[in-house]
Amino acid sequence: MLPRCAGRARSRHRRRYSLSRAALGEDASYLWPDIERGHQQPGTHPDLIAVYATRAGAPLETWRALFEQAQQRIGILVYAAVFLHELWPEFNRLLAAKARQGCQVTVLLGDPNSGAVRLRGREEAFGHGIETRCRQALMHYAPLAGTPGIEVRQHGTTLYNSVYIGDDIMIVNAHRYGMNAYATPVLHLRRATEGGLFDGYADSFEQVRRLSVPAPSQPPEE
Repeated sequence: MLPRCAGRARSRHRRRYSLSRAALGEDASYLWPDIERGHQQPGTHPDLIAVYATRAGAPLETWRALFEQAQQRIGILVYAAVFLHELWPEFNRLLAAKARQGCQVTVLLGDPNSGAVRLRGREEAFGHGIETRCRQALMHYAPLAGTPGIEVRQHGTTLYNSVYIGDDIMIVNAHRYGMNAYATPVLHLRRATEGGLFDGYADSFEQVRRLSVPAPSQPPEE
C-alpha cells in the first residue's frame, strides 16, 4: 500500500495534469506518463508509454490524441476496425482535414475475399463475421476515395497486430487466436529509440503496404 503522502502527491499530479491538458490539449501519456504506466521499472522499453489489457480498456482520449495531433503521417493497418467510425462519427472529416493540412493518410484494410481474412473468420470465437466487417470498413472509408493525400488500400496478409500511427506515436493492438481484437492487449508506443519497438511495427506496416492494392470504390459482393 502506498503511504498516505504518496497518495496525496498522486492526487496533486492528477489535478495538475487536468489543468495542463485543458491548457495544452495534450493526452496524459505525453504530459504525465507515470500516471499512465506507473513508475517505470528497470528493463521497461523506452518506446513504451502504456499497456492496456484490452483494446476496449484503452481510453478514447488516447485514440483521439493519436489522430488529432498528427501533422505528417497517419497510418491504419487493420482488417476492419469499424469501432473507429462507430465511436467517432466525424472520423472521416478529421482524416480529410488532416490531408488538406499536408498529412499523408494511409489506410490498409483486409480484403474480405482473401484466404487470410477467411481463415481469421473461421478462427474467431462466436462467429463475429470478420469478412462482413471488412466490407463495412470499406463502406466507411469509401467517401474518402480520390481525396488528395489519402490512400485506401486492401491487403490479404496474415495480420499479427493491428497498427495505428500518428507521426511518432503508435497504438498496437495485439491479436490472439480465436479472439476478437477488442478483447486483446494494446501497446501505446512512441519513437524514443532507433530500431526499437516503434520502428519494428512501422516496418511491418510498410511491408504490408507494399503488398497491398488500391481498394475498390465499392465493397465486393458477398
